[in-house]
Amino acid sequence: SSGGTGSNYSGGELLPPPSPGLAFSTAKSTFTYEELARATDGFSDANLLGQGGFGYVHRGILPNGKEVAVKQLKAGSGQGEREFQAEVEIISRVHHKHLVSLVGYCSTGFQRLLVYEFVPNNTLEFHLH
Repeated sequence: SSGGTGSNYSGGELLPPPSPGLAFSTAKSTFTYEELARATDGFSDANLLGQGGFGYVHRGILPNGKEVAVKQLKAGSGQGEREFQAEVEIISRVHHKHLVSLVGYCSTGFQRLLVYEFVPNNTLEFHLH
């Protein structure tokens, strides 16, 4: 997109993309942990959307104003690097009107975060019950 978000990381310790065969479209990108911390106001409780076996999900706002949901891998959650890579690959390939789109990810040091489009429509539980 024109103007960009400044979210392509060009220095420091960033691991390579999750898979050599994984190609993100121009709408998807990598983020630094610091960028996502700023977007979520330091992963504040005020921005906490939910949590599960994977970790925590926080609402965030990127510098370009786009609202996102940031899913952070919980340390010791049992979800290893292979599972993280599989989730990035699968979700980046699947496009459906009932699934949120993957905006990007962070894979810096021990940090593993997935960045999804934010959909403010309550929870799945709310809609099912």
